[in-house]
Amino acid sequence: MALSKHVADIESLLELNPRVKPTASVVATEDTVKARKHWKRNDKKGCPTCVPESLLNNFDDIKHTTLSERGALREASRCLKCADAPCQKSCPTQLDIKSFITSIGNKNYYGAAKAILSDNPLGLTCGMVCPTSDLCVGGCNLYASEEGPINIGGLQQFAVEAFKDMRLAQVRDPSLPDVSDIESYQSKVALVGCGPASISCASFLARLGYSNVTVFEKEDYVGGLSSSEIPQFRLPFDVVSFEVELMKDLGVKVETGRAMGVNGLTLQGLKKDGYEAVFVGIGLPNPKCSPVFKGLDESHGFLTSKNYLPSVANASKPGMCSCKATMPDMRGSNVIVLGAGDTAMDCATSALRCGAKRVFIVFRKGFNNIRAVPEEMEAAKKERCEFLPFLSPRKVIVKGSRITGLRLCRTEQNDDGEWIEDEDQVVSLKCNYVISAFGSGLSDEGVRNAMAPLKFDKWSLPVVNNQTMQTSEPWVFCGGDLAGIAQTTVEAVNDGKQAAWNVHAYLQSLHGLAVPKEPQLPKFYTSIDEVDISIKVAGIRFPNPFGLASATPTTSAPMIRRAFEAGWGFAVTKTYGLDKDLVTNVSPRIVPGKTADPTFGPGRSSFLNIELISEKTSQYWCDSITELKKDFKENIVIASIMCAYNEKDWTNLAKKSEAAGADALELNLSCPHGMGERGMGLACGQDPEMVLNICRWVRAAVKIPFFAKLTPNVTDIVNIAKAAHEGGADGVTATNTVSGLMGVQSSSIAWPAVGKEKRTTYGGVSGNAIRPIALRAVSAIGRKLPGYPILATGGIDSADVGLQFLHCGAHLLEVCSAIQNQDFTLVDDYISGLKALLYIQSIQELSSWDGQSKPTPRHQLGKPVQPLKDSAGKSLPTFGEFAKERQKLIAEEKAGKAPLEQAKPEVHRPAYPASQKVMTLEELIGRSLSKIGTYGELSNQEQVVALIDEDMCINCGKCYMGCNDSGYQAITFDPKTHLPHVTDDCTGCTICLAVCPIIDCIRMVDRTTPYVPNRGVPPQ
Repeated sequence: MALSKHVADIESLLELNPRVKPTASVVATEDTVKARKHWKRNDKKGCPTCVPESLLNNFDDIKHTTLSERGALREASRCLKCADAPCQKSCPTQLDIKSFITSIGNKNYYGAAKAILSDNPLGLTCGMVCPTSDLCVGGCNLYASEEGPINIGGLQQFAVEAFKDMRLAQVRDPSLPDVSDIESYQSKVALVGCGPASISCASFLARLGYSNVTVFEKEDYVGGLSSSEIPQFRLPFDVVSFEVELMKDLGVKVETGRAMGVNGLTLQGLKKDGYEAVFVGIGLPNPKCSPVFKGLDESHGFLTSKNYLPSVANASKPGMCSCKATMPDMRGSNVIVLGAGDTAMDCATSALRCGAKRVFIVFRKGFNNIRAVPEEMEAAKKERCEFLPFLSPRKVIVKGSRITGLRLCRTEQNDDGEWIEDEDQVVSLKCNYVISAFGSGLSDEGVRNAMAPLKFDKWSLPVVNNQTMQTSEPWVFCGGDLAGIAQTTVEAVNDGKQAAWNVHAYLQSLHGLAVPKEPQLPKFYTSIDEVDISIKVAGIRFPNPFGLASATPTTSAPMIRRAFEAGWGFAVTKTYGLDKDLVTNVSPRIVPGKTADPTFGPGRSSFLNIELISEKTSQYWCDSITELKKDFKENIVIASIMCAYNEKDWTNLAKKSEAAGADALELNLSCPHGMGERGMGLACGQDPEMVLNICRWVRAAVKIPFFAKLTPNVTDIVNIAKAAHEGGADGVTATNTVSGLMGVQSSSIAWPAVGKEKRTTYGGVSGNAIRPIALRAVSAIGRKLPGYPILATGGIDSADVGLQFLHCGAHLLEVCSAIQNQDFTLVDDYISGLKALLYIQSIQELSSWDGQSKPTPRHQLGKPVQPLKDSAGKSLPTFGEFAKERQKLIAEEKAGKAPLEQAKPEVHRPAYPASQKVMTLEELIGRSLSKIGTYGELSNQEQVVALIDEDMCINCGKCYMGCNDSGYQAITFDPKTHLPHVTDDCTGCTICLAVCPIIDCIRMVDRTTPYVPNRGVPPQ
């Protein structure tokens, strides 16, 4: 048998492995048509049946924006994090979109949710139902690029859902003034209607410290229209319930079954009961109907969105209603929906789930005038609703007390822009039901009378100041649909937010107290935010472990000032020397790396620079240090200094920096380019004896702590660290940049190319590309010098990565490249991210989480997927005929089970407690070191093998190809299903997992049989 040829069964296994084509391919079109049908994943054009029967009783998520963790991370990485971001300016609640997407990209899902919920207490609802194409997404600068705008709504939904699963309670920020004994904050405040506007207003009032806030709701459930009129497949009730629970965490009370009306709640009655301020957010409860439907009701087959959608919601939203309602039965019916707004689309798609055979969406104007957002219209089209424009109802056809048809006439726009009805153009449609979704208003006189003495406008709505949300009565505020401005949920939320501050101002004025002119609403807060991440290193207390590395972010003192204002715990100045060693930089000198996928803009995995130390004098830096320490006493300033191998120079510069007020020094013994040619930088740092002596000189010169910054450009960095330790250094910084050449162009010119001769030199590579080198250096030093302070630098771009360095022995974390990719505000994400990582480890119920990532559920397209088998017991892929079979099986299951029986209500309270003390940074430093050792310490008896989840597999075959050409040919690939299968030849090398594009689709599990290596030729 030839050793250089595969055996027959392996050759068979390799049949579908890629090969270089020796000739052009020739395949008959007829065959391609058949193949295309087999592999097709998107919807087929045409309509073989009127509607897919799979929708009956199926209220599963249909949103195209929903994202899995994988999808969220990829989408977040595309965001440019723009300056003065237009997306934020287009959001009614002014969400800091750039910040929350940054946090998602850094796997800090708590930080993302905190940023969202700080400005929008209904951040999850809005992430699901916001018309983002008209709002934030409409302003995305990536619209100007080929790849298109960011899926902001999907990212928002993902982040807040991740937080929801953490099950943490909202608390009032304890750093805010204690107002519990101040009479004005005990004022009674009533909010009528428990919809988005009221929930928002009540949440902000409670954050401000108001302790006597009550929400009154006429129904037996909370959420207003979010619960009753937005279908489960777009907005589950557990989302609304979760947001109400967050509000109630702050002490807000909710009373259900309390309606506004002459026989219920009235404004004057609330005032008599001692309520000093009232917010009215009852929406528009009454439907607008065409006169042609006068005298018709549900018994005839005529419904409005105001009675139809709540009946669907009651029967399909687990946890919303205890009445065990049944779905409206429309099986086999033709349904006409009148209207072209989002509500009309919801009525139409809900009718399909009630069993409707055909659904017609009829509207007066053309497609260019549809009020529904494109996302809703596309969803209805995808589900094969039929759109009929330019029609207006003229007559209802009724037989035997049931609607059997609707006569409509053509509408047209005249030269003056007015829409007119042409009675000569008439069409009749057969139908069993008509659902009117022509909008709503306030026509109930009982409700209007209950709102006395408010003044109303010509549209029968309360007169409202759109800046303060105050009505004609200064103690009454109004928001949401009722106020007449808000057209969407997020605008209603903003009405409540806007009103909250003005209610606050009004109540304080009643007690003779003033409030700031500019609103100062408190942010979202939980126990995570109380975690202490300060740390004491070398006798210095650092407010947090995140600092600026001695590099471009500390080019000048004003930059350090701005960094401290943003929240960075410390900063290492740009390295400076004596005046005799002043430098002048070349340009260009900082270039993006080419160490990863072609990424343009932020998110670079590496940079290369040939920048030297600071061009500024030592006097500039010493004076700046004095200024900074005067204004930022809690923040730590570390002076980075560099000299040649000269005791006098090091002594003078060290003493001068100490006298200026520096908290500590960092001795730059590592600059890999330029300075070494002058006998400085790594020219000193590569020699243990020189490092030893320099540290001794500085130790003799100053009393403040100092750290030796080490170069990775040595054979063994531990020897250099030992020399620094022996020389009296209080710690080391590991590491500086790695000397390298980033690349050359096809013309042979390297980059950066300086001057007319286009010359270059070896520069310092930084960023994520050198993280493994930095982690290796930190852990190696940590193992040899236990407890010795290490300032880590090299690819730290998130709290998650920062924690890795801390586990490997680092005490402090210096950042540069991540800031070059973005800006100083990153530190806010790092701080909240690290606090969340520490806090989550203290919760027993979240012990299976990996950081802030929960165990990956089975999913496709970000939505849960059911494990299904065909009649032979084989897994069904999600394409072609297999997808149809899956849909059929799901449809059969759904049709036979009422929606309320398909899922149980989610439980959000009580919140998960911290079952153990939250670790301090000092306690977790070096936790990984005991697990890092020599190769000889690893067990070759405890083996693993790959296990592929066929229900999550997207059939790309990357595992198959990786195993074939880089592994052990241990994965088969089915030619019809494209499902991979791991054979007994698997050695557990893990290349398949490494190249799989789906998180946790492949897992490594314990091998159950002994591992016998294939030696090729038996040993002699």
